[in-house]
Amino acid sequence: MMSSSQKRSEYRSLFRHNVKGRLIVDKIVMGIVLSCVIVAIIPLGSILLEVFKNGLPALSVEFLTQAPGAIGTGEGGIGPAIQGTLIIIGMSSVIGIPVGVMAGIFLSEFGGNNLGKTVRFFNDVFMEFPSIVLGIFAFLSIVLLLGHFTLWAGAFALSLIMFPIVARTTEESLKLVPLTYREAGLALGLRQWVVTFRIVLSAAKNGMITGILLAVARISGETAPLIMTVLGSSQFFAGFDSPMDALPLRVWRLSLLPYDSARLQGWGAAVVLIIIILAINIGVRYYFATKNSSKGKLFYRIMGGKKQ
Repeated sequence: MMSSSQKRSEYRSLFRHNVKGRLIVDKIVMGIVLSCVIVAIIPLGSILLEVFKNGLPALSVEFLTQAPGAIGTGEGGIGPAIQGTLIIIGMSSVIGIPVGVMAGIFLSEFGGNNLGKTVRFFNDVFMEFPSIVLGIFAFLSIVLLLGHFTLWAGAFALSLIMFPIVARTTEESLKLVPLTYREAGLALGLRQWVVTFRIVLSAAKNGMITGILLAVARISGETAPLIMTVLGSSQFFAGFDSPMDALPLRVWRLSLLPYDSARLQGWGAAVVLIIIILAINIGVRYYFATKNSSKGKLFYRIMGGKKQ
C-alpha cells in the first residue's frame, strides 16, 4: 500500500499536470481571441485612418459654417448639412427613443403572452428591413400626402429605423436585471409600474443607453431614406416643413462629382460626421457618469461618511 506521503506527492503531480494543461488551453484560446480582435480592428483602423488623412485638410472655419458654393469651384462649406444632421437626429430621437423604450418595457415585463411573442416577431422583422424600403414608405405616406419634401418625413423614416433597435436592446437589458429586484419592490407594496420605472429601469440604464447610442449612430449615416424624404438643400434651416441638407446626403452628392475639390469636401464632410457621432457618444456617457458620481457623493454625505 502507498503511504500518505506518496499519495500526497501523486496528487500534487496530477494537480500540476492538470493545471499545466489548463494553462496551455487558456493561452491558446486567448491567442485566438486576440487574433480575432486584431482582425476586426485592422479594417476599422484603416478606414478611420483613410478618412481622417483625406478629410482633415478640408476642415476650416469657412468649410464648417458656410453654405455650399458653385459646383466644382471648391468654395463654400457644409454648414447647412451639419445643421440639418443635428436637427434630424434630434427629431428622430424624440420620436424613436420613447416608442422603442416603451416597446422594450412591454416585451420584457409584460410580453410573456401571445401578444408579446407577436410584437417581438414583428419588431425583429422590422429591424431587418432595408432602409430604402422605409424611406419609400415615408415618401408615400408623408411626402406625397403633403405634396413636398419635408423634415418631418425624414425624421419619421429614421425613427422607423431607430425604434426597433432601441426596443430590442431595452428588452435584453431589462431581462438582465435580477428577478429579486422586482420581488423586493413588490414585497414593499409598490405597484408594478413603479417597480418597473423606478427600480428596473435604473438597474438597466447602462445597457439601454448603449442601445440608444447604437441606434443614433445607425441613423446618423443613413442616406437612402433622406433621399426619398428631405431631398437636400444648399440653404440653412428654413422650417420643419421644408427640404434640408444632411451630411450623409452631402457626402453622397460630392462623391458623384468629377472634381478633386468636391472629393476633398466629401472626405471633410465624412470626418465631420464621424466627429459628431463620437461627440454624441462621449457627451452622453460623460453626462450619465457625472450624474452617477454626484449621486454617490450625495449618498455618502447623507450617511455622514467620507468617500475614499
